[in-house]
Amino acid sequence: MKILLVEDNEQVAGFLKKGLVEEGHVIDTADNGRDGMFLAASETYDAIIMDRMLPGGIDGLGIIAALRATGNRVPILIVSALDDVDERIRGLKAGGDDYVVKPFAFGEVLARLDALTRRAHESYAETTLKVGDLSIDLLSRKVARAGKPIALKPREFKLLEYLMRHADQVVTRTMLLENIWDYHFDPQTNVIDVHVSKLRHKIDADFERSLLRTVRNAGYMLTANE
Repeated sequence: MKILLVEDNEQVAGFLKKGLVEEGHVIDTADNGRDGMFLAASETYDAIIMDRMLPGGIDGLGIIAALRATGNRVPILIVSALDDVDERIRGLKAGGDDYVVKPFAFGEVLARLDALTRRAHESYAETTLKVGDLSIDLLSRKVARAGKPIALKPREFKLLEYLMRHADQVVTRTMLLENIWDYHFDPQTNVIDVHVSKLRHKIDADFERSLLRTVRNAGYMLTANE
């Protein structure tokens, strides 16, 4: 798994990172709220371990609340020395998925991470489609890329959903006409080109890598591969 560890205590961060790397995980670290917020919003992680009290202008709960406000549902395990029941409740209400009190055993952190990511994978697969850092929530009908929400019109949402369900495959104009517009003939219009152009602008324009590509003389492909 790729995990973000946001912890300002050097000893605790080193202890956790060492153990997680030995378990085969890839770890990014941040020792303040500003850097933690930047990484959490700009990268895609399987889980986040979040300290409550952080320097840098934003604390752990602030980061969690900001992520949840954008529709980011990454599993978050809060680690904190604040062991009061009310503090635990605050952490969970802010959007944390679980809470571990310091000092803790590494085995407990690992077990809780495994449980969180397993549950997230089971539910996420049913309601969410994902290509690279682009995600679409089929229940809330929310779309986000790298944590940034993207507003789509109903037809654009349907088009993106179809492309994501066929990620890394060439989708022909005929497939789009039949499945998105319910046309079983070519109406000889540029309706597909117009909608694909608008969708591409919304999901690709502000990002370095383009996901929606035109395959010459074939159709379109949504892919995160180079």
